[in-house]
Amino acid sequence: MRTWLSCAAAAAILLAVPMVAVQATSFASLLSSSERPDADKARDADRKPVVLMNFAGVRPGLKVAELAPGGGYFTRLLTLAVGPNGHIYTGSTRPNAALTTWASAHPNITLASVPPGESLAPVPVDIVWTTQNYHDFKNQKIGTFDAAVLTNRAAFAALKPGGVYLVADHEAAPGAGATVTSTLHRIESATVIREVEAAGFHFEARNSMLRNSADNHSLKVQESGIRGHTDQFVLRFRKPKPRR
Repeated sequence: MRTWLSCAAAAAILLAVPMVAVQATSFASLLSSSERPDADKARDADRKPVVLMNFAGVRPGLKVAELAPGGGYFTRLLTLAVGPNGHIYTGSTRPNAALTTWASAHPNITLASVPPGESLAPVPVDIVWTTQNYHDFKNQKIGTFDAAVLTNRAAFAALKPGGVYLVADHEAAPGAGATVTSTLHRIESATVIREVEAAGFHFEARNSMLRNSADNHSLKVQESGIRGHTDQFVLRFRKPKPRR
C-alpha cells in the first residue's frame, strides 16, 4: 500500500531532470476540512493531492487557473490551499451543480465557461493546472488544430513569466503517442512533453508518485480493476522568464 510522504520529500521525489526549488507547504490539515465532501476524502489516498500541490508549488496567496475541473475534486482543495488572498480561475464548459454550489460559497474562486484557446483568467496567474484531461483535449478539433494545441498556447499566455504548468494524465504504452486518446483515454507522456514544449514551455520535472507498474496500459481507464489505479504521469513545465 502506498503511503504519504512528508512535504519535503514530496517536493523532490524522483525527478527526471534538474528542478528549480519549489517551496513545500503543509497542506495535510486541508484533507480533513469539514468543507470537503466525504467522497473527496475517500479518494485522497489514491490521488495524492498534497504531493501534487507541493510539486506544482501551490501555496497561499497564489493565483491558479484550473482547466476542465470535472467533479471539482482538485478545485475544492486548491481553493482552500491558496486561501482568501489567492484565487482560483476554473474553466469548464460543463460545470456541475456541486461545483457551482462550491463556487458560490467561496469568493476566491471564479467559475466560467472557457472554450479551448480562450483566455484562462483576467489577470496573469502563477500556476495552470490540469489533471486527467490532456487526452480529452486531443479529441476535440478546433479548425485545423486539436484543443490540446490551443490549450497549451492559452496556458502559456495566462502564466506569469516563471509560472508553472502542471499536467497529469493516464500513461499510454510506449510508442502509442496520441493514438488511444479516444479509445483507452490515455496518452503517452513523451507526446505531451513534445507538444507543451512546442508552445514555448521548458519541461522541468516529473513526479512518480502516481506511477503504477501493475498497469500494462492496455485497458480503458474506466474499466474495473484499473479504475482509480492507472499508471499516471505528473509533469511540471515552466514558462521562461525574459532574458535580461
